[in-house]
Amino acid sequence: MKSTHTTQSRQREGVLVRPECRLSDAQIRWIDGLSRDVLQDPGLFCYNDQAAEIFRRAGAPTEAANGCVRVRLPESVLNQALQSAPSRVVLGARDPANRLVLDATEPRVRFGSGSETNVWLDVSFADGQPQFVRKPGSIERLCRAAHLCENLDNLDFFIRCVNIQDEAVTEANKDVNKFFASINNTTKHVQAGLTSLEALDDVVRMGEMIAGGAEAFAGNPLLSFIACVIKSPLQIVNDTAAKVIEIARRRVPLVISSCPMGGATGPFDEFGMVAQINAELLAGVALTQLTSPGTPVLYGAVPVRTRLDNLNDMYGAPEFVHYNVDCAQMARFYGLPCYSTAGVGDTSRPGIQANTEKLLTLLTVPRSGAQYVHYAFGLLERTNVFCPEQAVMDDTHIGLAKKLLREPAVTARQRESVRAMIHEVMASDHRTYVYHLPLPTREQDVYVKYPLENDRDALYAAHQCYRDILERPRNHLPDEIRAEVSEHILGILPKCLE
Repeated sequence: MKSTHTTQSRQREGVLVRPECRLSDAQIRWIDGLSRDVLQDPGLFCYNDQAAEIFRRAGAPTEAANGCVRVRLPESVLNQALQSAPSRVVLGARDPANRLVLDATEPRVRFGSGSETNVWLDVSFADGQPQFVRKPGSIERLCRAAHLCENLDNLDFFIRCVNIQDEAVTEANKDVNKFFASINNTTKHVQAGLTSLEALDDVVRMGEMIAGGAEAFAGNPLLSFIACVIKSPLQIVNDTAAKVIEIARRRVPLVISSCPMGGATGPFDEFGMVAQINAELLAGVALTQLTSPGTPVLYGAVPVRTRLDNLNDMYGAPEFVHYNVDCAQMARFYGLPCYSTAGVGDTSRPGIQANTEKLLTLLTVPRSGAQYVHYAFGLLERTNVFCPEQAVMDDTHIGLAKKLLREPAVTARQRESVRAMIHEVMASDHRTYVYHLPLPTREQDVYVKYPLENDRDALYAAHQCYRDILERPRNHLPDEIRAEVSEHILGILPKCLE
């Protein structure tokens, strides 16, 4: 029986969906079978000796191969790893009401930010026209992004979305500053990649201080990690594998991510793409479980398409939806919580094209029941630019998507009240429902109007909303915790404490 985490009942609700099953049972078996086949032949090209040894000790044949080790992962080893991977993963938060319980058996969808963009897009208005200025990422802008997302009602978790490039940021102190800047400005779950393995213990100790101790952090892990341990196709990366092994040993929640580009580092066709990324993710999950059985891990599928005119990655395409819906179904087949992707715009500016591209995926991918949908707030130019006004518009559209996806409000107990209301209306002289109960009792029960509707346009309304949020007080950590972190975690910069 797969291991589970005990949890409290408080968590962010998200939206519970009836998952769309694009793949038939036979197609799932074909993909699973092909993934298992390629994990044995050609196998994995592993550039980390420690990872190769972990696989070898578990029973996987290994052999030297052109500067690396070829690992052939047999079904027995893979099945052992999948058996120990938890089907339920808890992602904690400063505010317990913002916790996420990701259960592979429950298609409850949450939406969050993502990427680590180098460019921050500022929007202003002159003579009624929008002006766009590209600026580098910084600690102050990451803090601002976290504060914005704290105040966006439909954002359920925060993945650092700005690369901090301040002059004082180094490889040695980058991790503690990006995690602290995020956690100090939002009470939602915080997730990021790990730049330096040497910073891992400091980041975990920071999480423990903020959570109230090691035991409290284990029950409420308010931070977690992402690791793209497989370089497509089928290559285990040296430094990332070392990070995955150490994170697993500390049993901190971890996303095993893979992001092949269809037509470049993965096949174009649906079968080939999904079979390859599935194999890569199973290999990454196996590495965590062979290192430390029961490590909380997410199946992190991020498949994209290659543009044929410039070979960039492409998100606003129907194939992207197909890949991601299939992957969510494969994660459910293995009993693993799914980290998926929606809401990315290929265009470089906020507006109609970006919203159209984003809505294509926001209205389709979540139907798969993927528990954790990232990249969904503020990204433009694929995943290279973060724009706060676009994040506000995305929050609006995700709110509408959540309403669209929720289950039908039809129950047996409503039958008599609806019957009585119809009789009352038909007995009246006007025969309309507007004067008759029950009227909606909460604003969220009905779609009143487009939330960003105003006399100008949605971008201007989003800009005003963003400016209003900036004026709100920041929800910082208590002074004593900030002082403790600053004293005991080396490298925290003053900008993070402001």
